[in-house]
Amino acid sequence: MVTIRAQDLSVRLGRHPAVDGLTLALEPGQLVGIIGPNGAGKSTLIRALLGLTKLVGGEIQIDGSPAARFSRQEIARRIAYLPQGQTLHWPLLVERLVALGRMPHLGPLSRLSPHDETLVDAALARADVLHLKGRVATELSGGERARVLLARALAVGAPALIADEPLAALDPGHQIDVMDLLKAEASAGSLVVTVLHDLGMAARYCDRLLLMDKGKLVADGAPLEVLTEQSLAEVYGISACIEPDRDWPLILPTGRIKD
Repeated sequence: MVTIRAQDLSVRLGRHPAVDGLTLALEPGQLVGIIGPNGAGKSTLIRALLGLTKLVGGEIQIDGSPAARFSRQEIARRIAYLPQGQTLHWPLLVERLVALGRMPHLGPLSRLSPHDETLVDAALARADVLHLKGRVATELSGGERARVLLARALAVGAPALIADEPLAALDPGHQIDVMDLLKAEASAGSLVVTVLHDLGMAARYCDRLLLMDKGKLVADGAPLEVLTEQSLAEVYGISACIEPDRDWPLILPTGRIKD
């Protein structure tokens, strides 16, 4: 299992403080949602946690050791990553694309073992794209590509998964399938962190929400502790209908708050 900690984390994009003095601890067995308006620093935060962007302050630890001590391959074996909005440039077969998820475990010029192939098929099945084997990935629909790329992240077999907007381009049914899958991964003991814009999905599925605004962590806790009328008004500038007394909470944005 993987634990990630950030202490006084700061990242700048040019002169802009994209992440500003953020401290948090992420533990196994949780589905953690990162929410906030556009430009809040959500994607920059997860790239920083993965060592993919330069810090101007603070430290990240993975399993109690400074992340800077780990190689990129070592981090990739511990934390699978699904970036947002990936463009496919090469006409790879779906199964070959998903097999790239096994790369952190292979040496130079190594070939996939039967065990690797089994894990690839299992990842395809979990992402509901096993039926796409033999198809060329660049010829798929946007939603199909999104699920294939999720399968590639699952094929890593890492004890932690970070997914940046995994619901983008998916129809409602497959959005539910993906959130069910992420929840199951967390329930099985993995650390799962995902950036979400759908507040209803965040409230329904996540164990914990991190609400960001202007690079700062402004709320951290259970969904109904974070998604309040006041926080939605202050951070998003919206009014919302919040119905907590259901099988799962309902969060429905109802309008813009006028200045």
